[in-house]
Amino acid sequence: MVKIIISGLLLATFLNTTIAQNTTFIEAVSIDTNYIQWVGQFPGCNADTGKVRFFKKLNELLFGKKSPELTKPISLIAESPETFWVLDQGKRTVLSVHKNVGEIPHFFNKKNMDFPSLVGICEISHGEILFTDSYLNKIFHLSTDRKKLIAINDTLRLEKPTGIAYNKITNQIWVTDTDAHCILVLNEKGEIIKVIGKRGINPGEFNFPTFIWIDRFGIIYVVDAMNFRVQIFNKEGEFLSLFGEIGDATGYLSRPKGIATDSYGNIYLVDALFHAVQIFDKSGKFLYKFGGQGHENGQFWLPVGIYIDDKDFIYIADSYNSRIQIFKLINRDVNEGPGKH
Repeated sequence: MVKIIISGLLLATFLNTTIAQNTTFIEAVSIDTNYIQWVGQFPGCNADTGKVRFFKKLNELLFGKKSPELTKPISLIAESPETFWVLDQGKRTVLSVHKNVGEIPHFFNKKNMDFPSLVGICEISHGEILFTDSYLNKIFHLSTDRKKLIAINDTLRLEKPTGIAYNKITNQIWVTDTDAHCILVLNEKGEIIKVIGKRGINPGEFNFPTFIWIDRFGIIYVVDAMNFRVQIFNKEGEFLSLFGEIGDATGYLSRPKGIATDSYGNIYLVDALFHAVQIFDKSGKFLYKFGGQGHENGQFWLPVGIYIDDKDFIYIADSYNSRIQIFKLINRDVNEGPGKH
């Protein structure tokens, strides 16, 4: 039985104690023995986000203190629920979060850097970070010490880079070039190794591809947005399979956005117009969903990005609620480990 659980615990409490007895079940769907628990959110863990925003605005008005927190988060990568990086399209900058405190790195402020259309972010080897700006048509490289930022490969011509992911098996960078309707495979210097696809509806062709995810086995998942489907490739870039079609019912796609996989191989797809996350198995069969439109814990308003870490914490960029929500995938059968399904 899969259940979505809302807990009143703070994130730090959840990480150090057992689940509270008075949890509230908000949705239940049958599928194996997994359930998803709401863990916390950034900024804050108060379900009354409207009240939080009011006091922040009042503090800015009275004391001139502007919050470094979130306006319109789009994408993120996470080390743990305590440490992650967020692309904030509203603030036009990159935000680091540690122990529920958000900060724009001094390097960004000092250089007065402005990114009008941040979209995708990933981490490559040695802790370096890459992110895309679809208006500037560039991929930016942030050094491990967070003190040096450059656009990789000045000769690289991009039409609208959006999603970006790093393949740890091949040491390659995969980028969706949305307006060119293709995927670029780059080395770590930003040099093109191969181009995959063209505009079309056949397997291996795209119609405005956007977000991308690479799992621990090197399998690549691409959101083929205006074909309303997901295409899957092996690490060599060879087409494997696809699933999805347009529709307004559960299991169909309306405005597919971020994509990720958990340690069991299930595929999580954010759909902005459904205000939900839909989960499919490896073959593309619909399993269950969580979310729904609203401002409470576990609800979304036009969500975009998703990231799942190696401990199955699930991070959602709940864009128009100006927050990151964090969930945990839990398996009731403690004797069954990841990958044994």
